[in-house]
Amino acid sequence: MNALPKLGSDFPPIGNLAMGGGAQAMTKKQKAAIVVRLLAAEGIRVPLSGLSEEMQVDLARQLSEMHYISRETLRGVVEEFVEELDAIGLAFPGGLEGALNLLEGSISAATSAKLRKQAGYKLTGDPWERISDMDTVRLLPILEQESVQVGAVLLSKLKVAKAAELLGMLPGPRARKITYAISLTGSVAPDAVQKIGISIAGQLDAQPAKAFSDGPVERVGAILNFSPSGTRDDVLAGLEETDQGFADEVRKSIFTFVNIATRIDARDVPKIVREVDATVLIKALQGAKGEGTKSAEFILSNMSQRMAQGLRDEMAALGSIKEKDAEEAQTAVVAAIRELEGNGEIFLLTGDDDA
Repeated sequence: MNALPKLGSDFPPIGNLAMGGGAQAMTKKQKAAIVVRLLAAEGIRVPLSGLSEEMQVDLARQLSEMHYISRETLRGVVEEFVEELDAIGLAFPGGLEGALNLLEGSISAATSAKLRKQAGYKLTGDPWERISDMDTVRLLPILEQESVQVGAVLLSKLKVAKAAELLGMLPGPRARKITYAISLTGSVAPDAVQKIGISIAGQLDAQPAKAFSDGPVERVGAILNFSPSGTRDDVLAGLEETDQGFADEVRKSIFTFVNIATRIDARDVPKIVREVDATVLIKALQGAKGEGTKSAEFILSNMSQRMAQGLRDEMAALGSIKEKDAEEAQTAVVAAIRELEGNGEIFLLTGDDDA
């Protein structure tokens, strides 16, 4: 084979088989050990964690029993391996978990959860790989409800950034207990860590799938953000009569043109102005009334004097505009702010901070 790596007398011994017999006299386990050893010699680490524990143990034992093989035998094993690879037209994921990962985004979360439940949460491969990909919202209940020892193992297996984020979401006493428990994880056996991973993955799979990614407060707030002011005020008044606490949370999540003066950093005004069509901005500013006039003046006061004066002149020339046109223009300004916030280019203030 022309593609064989250069092998010579300095090639590390990899088997204790007779020099004769060739590849045909070997078992599949011996051939697998030879391929793994050859790849390792070339600096290629084969990801074997997806194999069952029994198969990993068999491979390790087979490697420990072999000492050397002939170059001719090595060539035969490699040729056979390459031929088998060439004969494979399409490979499918092993086990249910592999299939569900392949279908992620194509089937519903409810169907995926149901299949896992029916399978009794039997996982293939390393459960910690799946757990590490979970968002903090799903992992937080595990830290809150499980023992501090399990929480310590969980944080230890996550990336540092995600572990720190989760720790910051816990109450102080709970966070301190889990942090101390991490110092005691040095003696935890690998099989115990694996069992904990399987248990956590099973709990995560047992969590019912959510129909909505956002909570009710965020969904109502987003709807009211782009509703006419009359509708918004009427709905909020009704919510206050029904559930004052929920209404207060919704008010906090709402961001409208009126909130610009208190929740936008003055230094971000130029960014916002650049994102809004000049004609739309002029209508939004000219149509501002009541508390909205503070936001209009805030915008004009935090741009260059020359640009502000130009806008004031355009507003004077425009004269009065319909309330509907003003609201549409102000909604466009809010949409631009929300897009900048979503892209991480600006950050909204809490409303209690100084702009």
